[in-house]
Amino acid sequence: MTIDAQPFMQVKGLKKYYNVQNQTLKAVDNISLDISEGETVGLVGESGCGKSTVGRAMIRLNEPTGGELVFKGEDMLKMRGNRLKQLRREVQMIFQDPYASLNPRMAVEDIVAEGLDIHHLAKGKKRKERVLELLDLVGLDEEHRNRYPHEFSGGQRQRIGIARALAVNPKFIVCDEPISALDVSIQAQIVNLLKSLQQRMGLTYLFIAHDLSMVKYISDRILVMYLGNRIELASSEALHAKPLHPYTQALLSSIPIPDPNFKKRERIVVSGDVPSPLHPPSGCVFRTRCPRVMDKCQEKVPEWKEVQSNHFVACHLYE
Repeated sequence: MTIDAQPFMQVKGLKKYYNVQNQTLKAVDNISLDISEGETVGLVGESGCGKSTVGRAMIRLNEPTGGELVFKGEDMLKMRGNRLKQLRREVQMIFQDPYASLNPRMAVEDIVAEGLDIHHLAKGKKRKERVLELLDLVGLDEEHRNRYPHEFSGGQRQRIGIARALAVNPKFIVCDEPISALDVSIQAQIVNLLKSLQQRMGLTYLFIAHDLSMVKYISDRILVMYLGNRIELASSEALHAKPLHPYTQALLSSIPIPDPNFKKRERIVVSGDVPSPLHPPSGCVFRTRCPRVMDKCQEKVPEWKEVQSNHFVACHLYE
Protein backbone atom coordinates (compact mmCIF):
# COMPACT_ATOMS: atom_id res chain seq x y z
CA MET A 1 0.00 0.00 0.00
CA THR A 2 1.23 3.45 -0.93
CA ILE A 3 0.47 6.13 1.65
CA ASP A 4 0.08 9.66 0.30
CA ALA A 5 2.06 12.51 1.82
CA GLN A 6 -1.09 14.62 2.22
CA PRO A 7 -3.28 13.27 5.05
CA PHE A 8 -6.76 12.22 3.98
CA MET A 9 -8.19 12.75 7.45
CA GLN A 10 -6.52 15.04 10.00
CA VAL A 11 -7.50 15.10 13.65
CA LYS A 12 -5.95 17.98 15.60
CA GLY A 13 -6.29 18.29 19.37
CA LEU A 14 -9.65 16.49 19.44
CA LYS A 15 -11.52 16.85 22.73
CA LYS A 16 -14.83 15.49 23.91
CA TYR A 17 -15.94 16.50 27.40
CA TYR A 18 -19.15 15.73 29.26
CA ASN A 19 -20.72 17.49 32.21
CA VAL A 20 -21.42 14.87 34.89
CA GLN A 21 -22.93 16.18 38.13
CA ASN A 22 -21.30 19.58 37.60
CA GLN A 23 -17.93 17.97 36.98
CA THR A 24 -16.02 17.70 33.71
CA LEU A 25 -15.49 14.19 32.38
CA LYS A 26 -12.73 14.23 29.75
CA ALA A 27 -13.71 11.25 27.59
CA VAL A 28 -11.20 12.29 24.91
CA ASP A 29 -8.44 14.75 25.67
CA ASN A 30 -6.24 16.29 22.99
CA ILE A 31 -6.03 13.45 20.44
CA SER A 32 -4.22 14.21 17.18
CA LEU A 33 -3.89 11.77 14.27
CA ASP A 34 -3.31 11.87 10.51
CA ILE A 35 -4.78 9.12 8.33
CA SER A 36 -3.71 8.69 4.70
CA GLU A 37 -6.01 7.63 1.90
CA GLY A 38 -6.30 3.85 1.63
CA GLU A 39 -4.78 3.33 5.08
CA THR A 40 -6.19 1.41 8.04
CA VAL A 41 -5.37 2.84 11.45
CA GLY A 42 -6.16 0.58 14.40
CA LEU A 43 -7.31 2.14 17.67
CA VAL A 44 -6.89 0.03 20.80
CA GLY A 45 -7.17 0.35 24.57
CA GLU A 46 -9.23 -0.83 27.51
CA SER A 47 -13.00 -0.42 27.70
CA GLY A 48 -13.88 3.15 28.59
CA CYS A 49 -10.64 4.68 27.32
CA GLY A 50 -12.46 6.79 24.71
CA LYS A 51 -11.94 4.74 21.52
CA SER A 52 -15.54 4.79 20.34
CA THR A 53 -15.90 8.44 21.38
CA VAL A 54 -12.99 9.31 19.08
CA GLY A 55 -14.58 7.44 16.19
CA ARG A 56 -17.98 9.03 16.66
CA ALA A 57 -16.50 12.52 17.01
CA MET A 58 -14.38 12.07 13.87
CA ILE A 59 -17.48 11.70 11.71
CA ARG A 60 -19.53 14.21 13.74
CA LEU A 61 -21.94 11.60 15.01
CA ASN A 62 -21.10 13.21 18.36
CA GLU A 63 -20.01 16.82 18.16
CA PRO A 64 -16.48 17.40 19.54
CA THR A 65 -15.93 19.82 22.43
CA GLY A 66 -12.76 21.16 20.84
CA GLY A 67 -10.08 20.57 18.23
CA GLU A 68 -10.07 20.39 14.44
CA LEU A 69 -11.26 17.79 11.95
CA VAL A 70 -9.93 18.24 8.42
CA PHE A 71 -11.25 15.88 5.75
CA LYS A 72 -9.60 16.11 2.32
CA GLY A 73 -8.36 19.59 3.21
CA GLU A 74 -11.74 20.93 4.37
CA ASP A 75 -12.70 21.80 7.94
CA MET A 76 -15.50 19.37 8.88
CA LEU A 77 -16.60 21.37 11.91
CA LYS A 78 -17.50 24.37 9.72
CA MET A 79 -19.73 22.33 7.41
CA ARG A 80 -23.43 23.15 7.54
CA GLY A 81 -26.57 22.39 5.54
CA ASN A 82 -26.09 20.67 2.19
CA ARG A 83 -22.32 20.43 2.60
CA LEU A 84 -22.73 18.59 5.88
CA LYS A 85 -25.28 16.29 4.27
CA GLN A 86 -22.81 15.61 1.47
CA LEU A 87 -20.17 14.81 4.08
CA ARG A 88 -22.48 12.13 5.49
CA ARG A 89 -22.11 10.30 2.19
CA GLU A 90 -18.34 10.34 2.38
CA VAL A 91 -17.92 9.23 6.01
CA GLN A 92 -19.80 6.27 7.41
CA MET A 93 -19.76 3.98 10.44
CA ILE A 94 -20.06 0.24 11.05
CA PHE A 95 -21.45 -0.20 14.54
CA GLN A 96 -20.34 -2.55 17.29
CA ASP A 97 -23.55 -4.39 18.04
CA PRO A 98 -25.27 -5.91 14.99
CA TYR A 99 -28.24 -6.80 17.21
CA ALA A 100 -28.92 -3.21 18.30
CA SER A 101 -27.86 -1.23 15.21
CA LEU A 102 -30.47 -2.62 12.80
CA ASN A 103 -34.11 -1.54 12.99
CA PRO A 104 -36.09 -4.72 13.78
CA ARG A 105 -39.20 -3.32 12.06
CA MET A 106 -37.46 -2.81 8.71
CA ALA A 107 -36.78 -5.42 6.04
CA VAL A 108 -33.18 -5.81 4.90
CA GLU A 109 -33.83 -4.07 1.59
CA ASP A 110 -35.07 -0.94 3.37
CA ILE A 111 -32.23 -1.01 5.91
CA VAL A 112 -29.58 -1.19 3.20
CA ALA A 113 -31.35 1.39 1.04
CA GLU A 114 -31.89 3.91 3.83
CA GLY A 115 -28.90 5.99 2.74
CA LEU A 116 -30.00 5.80 -0.89
CA ASP A 117 -33.40 7.21 0.09
CA ILE A 118 -32.01 10.00 2.29
CA HIS A 119 -29.59 11.20 -0.39
CA HIS A 120 -31.97 10.52 -3.31
CA LEU A 121 -29.45 8.29 -5.05
CA ALA A 122 -31.76 5.63 -6.50
CA LYS A 123 -35.46 4.87 -6.84
CA GLY A 124 -37.62 2.00 -8.04
CA LYS A 125 -35.81 -0.58 -10.14
CA LYS A 126 -32.41 1.08 -9.70
CA ARG A 127 -32.87 1.05 -5.93
CA LYS A 128 -33.58 -2.67 -5.93
CA GLU A 129 -30.63 -3.37 -8.25
CA ARG A 130 -28.31 -1.38 -5.99
CA VAL A 131 -29.49 -3.27 -2.90
CA LEU A 132 -28.93 -6.63 -4.61
CA GLU A 133 -25.48 -5.48 -5.71
CA LEU A 134 -24.59 -4.51 -2.14
CA LEU A 135 -25.92 -7.76 -0.66
CA ASP A 136 -23.84 -9.73 -3.15
CA LEU A 137 -20.82 -7.58 -2.29
CA VAL A 138 -21.01 -8.59 1.39
CA GLY A 139 -21.79 -12.26 0.75
CA LEU A 140 -25.58 -12.32 1.19
CA ASP A 141 -28.19 -13.76 -1.18
CA GLU A 142 -30.95 -12.02 -3.12
CA GLU A 143 -33.60 -13.84 -1.07
CA HIS A 144 -32.34 -12.13 2.09
CA ARG A 145 -33.64 -8.72 1.03
CA ASN A 146 -37.21 -9.35 2.19
CA ARG A 147 -36.28 -10.79 5.58
CA TYR A 148 -36.03 -9.03 8.93
CA PRO A 149 -32.98 -8.71 11.23
CA HIS A 150 -34.21 -11.30 13.77
CA GLU A 151 -34.00 -13.97 11.05
CA PHE A 152 -30.22 -13.61 10.74
CA SER A 153 -27.16 -14.67 12.72
CA GLY A 154 -24.81 -12.09 14.25
CA GLY A 155 -22.33 -12.41 11.39
CA GLN A 156 -25.05 -11.97 8.79
CA ARG A 157 -26.40 -8.93 10.61
CA GLN A 158 -22.98 -7.36 10.60
CA ARG A 159 -22.78 -7.97 6.84
CA ILE A 160 -26.09 -6.11 6.50
CA GLY A 161 -24.59 -3.24 8.53
CA ILE A 162 -21.56 -3.18 6.24
CA ALA A 163 -23.79 -3.14 3.15
CA ARG A 164 -25.73 -0.21 4.63
CA ALA A 165 -22.51 1.73 5.22
CA LEU A 166 -21.30 1.07 1.66
CA ALA A 167 -24.59 2.06 -0.01
CA VAL A 168 -23.68 5.74 -0.38
CA ASN A 169 -20.14 5.06 -1.68
CA PRO A 170 -18.21 6.43 1.31
CA LYS A 171 -14.48 7.14 1.29
CA PHE A 172 -13.81 6.87 5.03
CA ILE A 173 -15.39 4.33 7.40
CA VAL A 174 -15.13 4.13 11.18
CA CYS A 175 -15.33 0.46 12.16
CA ASP A 176 -16.41 0.65 15.80
CA GLU A 177 -15.48 -2.74 17.24
CA PRO A 178 -17.29 -4.50 14.37
CA ILE A 179 -16.28 -8.00 15.51
CA SER A 180 -16.46 -7.83 19.31
CA ALA A 181 -20.09 -9.06 19.48
CA LEU A 182 -19.47 -11.97 17.09
CA ASP A 183 -18.42 -15.57 17.59
CA VAL A 184 -14.68 -16.13 17.20
CA SER A 185 -15.30 -18.36 14.16
CA ILE A 186 -17.10 -15.47 12.41
CA GLN A 187 -14.71 -12.65 13.34
CA ALA A 188 -12.05 -13.61 10.79
CA GLN A 189 -14.66 -13.75 8.02
CA ILE A 190 -15.80 -10.19 8.74
CA VAL A 191 -12.25 -8.86 8.96
CA ASN A 192 -11.32 -10.55 5.68
CA LEU A 193 -14.44 -9.09 4.10
CA LEU A 194 -13.43 -5.59 5.27
CA LYS A 195 -9.92 -6.05 3.85
CA SER A 196 -11.32 -7.26 0.54
CA LEU A 197 -13.75 -4.34 0.30
CA GLN A 198 -10.95 -1.89 1.09
CA GLN A 199 -8.82 -3.16 -1.79
CA ARG A 200 -11.77 -3.29 -4.17
CA MET A 201 -13.25 0.12 -3.34
CA GLY A 202 -10.22 2.12 -2.13
CA LEU A 203 -11.62 2.63 1.37
CA THR A 204 -9.89 4.22 4.34
CA TYR A 205 -10.58 2.77 7.80
CA LEU A 206 -10.33 3.67 11.44
CA PHE A 207 -10.59 0.19 12.99
CA ILE A 208 -11.49 0.18 16.69
CA ALA A 209 -11.09 -3.11 18.54
CA HIS A 210 -10.00 -4.95 21.67
CA ASP A 211 -8.45 -7.92 19.90
CA LEU A 212 -4.83 -6.86 19.39
CA SER A 213 -3.92 -9.76 17.13
CA MET A 214 -6.84 -8.92 14.82
CA VAL A 215 -5.89 -5.25 14.86
CA LYS A 216 -2.36 -6.20 13.85
CA TYR A 217 -3.72 -8.26 10.96
CA ILE A 218 -5.86 -5.50 9.43
CA SER A 219 -4.01 -2.28 10.41
CA ASP A 220 -1.14 -0.39 8.82
CA ARG A 221 -0.59 1.67 11.98
CA ILE A 222 -1.92 1.37 15.52
CA LEU A 223 -2.76 4.10 18.03
CA VAL A 224 -2.93 3.06 21.70
CA MET A 225 -5.19 5.03 24.06
CA TYR A 226 -5.49 5.13 27.83
CA LEU A 227 -8.01 7.17 29.84
CA GLY A 228 -8.85 9.48 26.94
CA ASN A 229 -5.21 10.13 25.99
CA ARG A 230 -2.98 8.84 23.22
CA ILE A 231 0.09 7.07 24.55
CA GLU A 232 1.74 5.34 21.59
CA LEU A 233 1.53 5.29 17.78
CA ALA A 234 3.56 3.15 15.40
CA SER A 235 3.30 0.83 12.42
CA SER A 236 1.62 -2.45 13.23
CA GLU A 237 4.89 -4.36 12.85
CA ALA A 238 6.96 -1.94 14.94
CA LEU A 239 4.42 -1.79 17.75
CA HIS A 240 4.27 -5.56 18.09
CA ALA A 241 8.01 -6.05 17.64
CA LYS A 242 9.11 -3.37 20.11
CA PRO A 243 6.38 -1.65 22.15
CA LEU A 244 7.80 1.32 24.06
CA HIS A 245 5.15 2.40 26.56
CA PRO A 246 4.74 0.18 29.66
CA TYR A 247 0.98 0.07 29.04
CA THR A 248 1.43 -1.12 25.45
CA GLN A 249 3.95 -3.70 26.64
CA ALA A 250 1.39 -5.01 29.15
CA LEU A 251 -1.36 -5.14 26.51
CA LEU A 252 0.78 -7.06 24.04
CA SER A 253 2.07 -9.48 26.68
CA SER A 254 -1.51 -10.67 27.19
CA ILE A 255 -1.95 -11.91 23.60
CA PRO A 256 -2.05 -15.73 23.51
CA ILE A 257 0.44 -17.35 21.14
CA PRO A 258 -1.02 -20.47 19.45
CA ASP A 259 2.27 -22.35 19.25
CA PRO A 260 3.24 -24.86 21.98
CA ASN A 261 6.89 -24.73 20.90
CA PHE A 262 7.16 -20.97 21.21
CA LYS A 263 9.22 -19.72 24.12
CA LYS A 264 6.86 -18.54 26.84
CA ARG A 265 6.52 -14.76 26.84
CA GLU A 266 6.74 -12.89 30.10
CA ARG A 267 3.29 -11.73 31.14
CA ILE A 268 3.21 -8.15 32.40
CA VAL A 269 0.38 -7.72 34.87
CA VAL A 270 -0.92 -4.19 35.41
CA SER A 271 -2.12 -3.78 38.99
CA GLY A 272 -5.07 -1.73 40.19
CA ASP A 273 -8.10 -0.39 38.39
CA VAL A 274 -8.44 2.28 35.73
CA PRO A 275 -8.88 5.65 37.50
CA SER A 276 -12.14 7.53 37.12
CA PRO A 277 -12.04 9.91 34.14
CA LEU A 278 -13.76 12.42 36.44
CA HIS A 279 -10.64 12.44 38.61
CA PRO A 280 -7.68 11.48 36.40
CA PRO A 281 -4.20 11.29 37.98
CA SER A 282 -1.91 14.30 37.79
CA GLY A 283 1.03 14.09 35.41
CA CYS A 284 1.00 10.85 33.44
CA VAL A 285 -2.49 9.31 33.41
CA PHE A 286 -1.01 5.79 33.62
CA ARG A 287 1.28 6.42 36.60
CA THR A 288 -1.05 4.89 39.22
CA ARG A 289 -0.74 1.49 37.53
CA CYS A 290 2.68 1.71 35.85
CA PRO A 291 5.33 -0.83 36.95
CA ARG A 292 8.09 1.66 36.02
CA VAL A 293 6.67 4.82 37.60
CA MET A 294 9.08 7.63 38.57
CA ASP A 295 8.69 10.76 40.70
CA LYS A 296 8.32 13.09 37.74
CA CYS A 297 5.44 10.99 36.37
CA GLN A 298 3.28 12.54 39.10
CA GLU A 299 4.39 16.09 38.44
CA LYS A 300 4.57 16.45 34.67
CA VAL A 301 2.51 15.31 31.70
CA PRO A 302 4.85 13.42 29.32
CA GLU A 303 5.43 14.98 25.92
CA TRP A 304 4.35 13.27 22.70
CA LYS A 305 7.67 12.47 21.04
CA GLU A 306 8.95 10.64 17.96
CA VAL A 307 11.41 8.27 19.63
CA GLN A 308 12.12 6.21 16.52
CA SER A 309 11.21 6.74 12.88
CA ASN A 310 7.39 7.12 12.77
CA HIS A 311 7.16 5.65 16.28
CA PHE A 312 5.63 8.09 18.77
CA VAL A 313 5.17 7.72 22.52
CA ALA A 314 4.15 9.81 25.53
CA CYS A 315 6.36 8.52 28.33
CA HIS A 316 9.04 10.02 30.60
CA LEU A 317 11.23 6.94 30.07
CA TYR A 318 12.19 8.28 26.63
CA GLU A 319 13.03 11.90 27.47
